[in-house]
Amino acid sequence: MSRAGLDRNPRAVAAMFDGVARGYDRTNTVLSFGLDRHWRNATRRALAPAPGERILDLAAGTGVSTAEFSRSGAYCVAADFSLGMLAAGGHRKLSMVAADALRLPFADDAFDGATMLFGLRNLADTEAGLREMARVVRPGGRLVICEFSTPTYRPLRAAYRNLALRAVPPVARTVASNPDAYVYLAESILAWPDQRELAATIARSGWSEVAWRDLTGGIVALHHAWKPY
Repeated sequence: MSRAGLDRNPRAVAAMFDGVARGYDRTNTVLSFGLDRHWRNATRRALAPAPGERILDLAAGTGVSTAEFSRSGAYCVAADFSLGMLAAGGHRKLSMVAADALRLPFADDAFDGATMLFGLRNLADTEAGLREMARVVRPGGRLVICEFSTPTYRPLRAAYRNLALRAVPPVARTVASNPDAYVYLAESILAWPDQRELAATIARSGWSEVAWRDLTGGIVALHHAWKPY
């Protein structure tokens, strides 16, 4: 399967990520002009994992972000439904779990916090995934979502949509193991709700005190929330 449809069929999306696992991290760095590191660092600071805490990194891919969170001393679990991605990150010696985000194989209140970087828009049911994360995070625990969003400055928004995203597929053909998959990824960004709409979705899904912060002019947004007591 080279390209998943925008219906976000779970098997199709999993197969697509299996197909891009080889070289996935390198491709992301090239396509983001190295900003992926900045976005991961911002997510880590917002999540603020502490020694002894249990953190779920969902849609963790090859575990790049999980490894960075683990340096805090927290016990971090990398969960993803792409076996190819988990296999590609096996050298990192992390706790890795094959998991469907809509049916997580964890007990209620098992984690102090959960995070998801650039994976929420690939779920077949966004609210169901957010509710499932709320189930496995303890009361008083936190959620941080890092996802592509809508640039707030109109000229940047127009340039981003008309130039940057259209340039993704041809650039991907030079660096990616499965470049057609990046057509889907670009289209999924265009179809994704803006910051305010996503915040409302998070609030409907069992989280409170939802707030967001724009990164890179709103190209990416960090949404932060707490699980009510």
